[in-house]
Amino acid sequence: MKLIALAGQTGEWLRGAGPESEIVLSSRIRLARNLADQPFPEWAAPAQRRAVLETVEAAVGRSKFLKNALVLRMSDLSEMEQLFLVERHLISRDHARQPEGKGVVISDREILSIMINEEDHLRLQVLQSGLNLSEAWAMLRRIDEELEKELPLAFDSVWGYLTACPTNVGTGMRVSAMLHLPCLVMTRQINRVIHAITKLGLTARGFYGEGTEASGNFFQLSNQVSIGVGEEELLDSLGRIVTQVVGQERAARQALIGHSKAALEDRVFRALGTLKSAQLISSQEAIDRLSMVRLGVDLGLIPTLQREGVNRLLVQIQPAHLQMLEGRVLTPAERDARRARLLRESLSAS
Repeated sequence: MKLIALAGQTGEWLRGAGPESEIVLSSRIRLARNLADQPFPEWAAPAQRRAVLETVEAAVGRSKFLKNALVLRMSDLSEMEQLFLVERHLISRDHARQPEGKGVVISDREILSIMINEEDHLRLQVLQSGLNLSEAWAMLRRIDEELEKELPLAFDSVWGYLTACPTNVGTGMRVSAMLHLPCLVMTRQINRVIHAITKLGLTARGFYGEGTEASGNFFQLSNQVSIGVGEEELLDSLGRIVTQVVGQERAARQALIGHSKAALEDRVFRALGTLKSAQLISSQEAIDRLSMVRLGVDLGLIPTLQREGVNRLLVQIQPAHLQMLEGRVLTPAERDARRARLLRESLSAS
């Protein structure tokens, strides 16, 4: 599997399938792990980071679950290729900075990725479409157990897994779900919802996680702390809260259909019309318009489009994806033109 091959394919988390997938775009579980007797990456010397990288690469090479995985060193990638991996949610923005001594492992269909030497020595994550935490955890636990047999991990009998950030100590688990909440935004209920979930120990972030703001009505909900809380409790807590938010979004959709159907349909079809005719369009405007089109698909207003196709466009309109598909570096103006052409061609039949 080559990196360029990812640009044209739909990752597992973009399939638009699974429980509650009309509102829950994806589920993600991440584990933070560190090697015993090695300084955390932030405090490690370059030679120490390289040694950790080589040790983890060797363990991955012996893994039966990861035998077909793509193993990359960040220093071998261009800036565009690094941003491309960020856009696909396979690495964090922080991992793309200062690439020396860092690596990434990407499994077939992009279900699993492992960042090597980000904030921790290993950041393992599984991404699934829809609200699918149990299957994601079953898969991630198998891989975690396999790697733990190969690697001496930093673990304390009292504190649990030791991590660079104190909030991750314990299970090292971060559980999150990406939700599409346009009608809670339109009915001005979103701030109340976010305030409520914050009081319950969750945090709301943007489309690209930590350090990003909501874009296109997409919100990533995740636990803030893992210390003192077991894996099953974290999974159950997030699942219950996400289900409640899904119910509120559904109620907001029904309320708008009942009281403002014409106005809702107008917003959906104006967005579709813009995407089908624009000659230049920014990534921010494109994701905002695609959010409304996705809502139209989910409500059955645009039967000629599929949710998976809209999900794929949400990623393909991003700057690095456009340049990977074009095979060259594009200026901002060229990106706006290429983005508009991609949208016109993809939506022309709808």
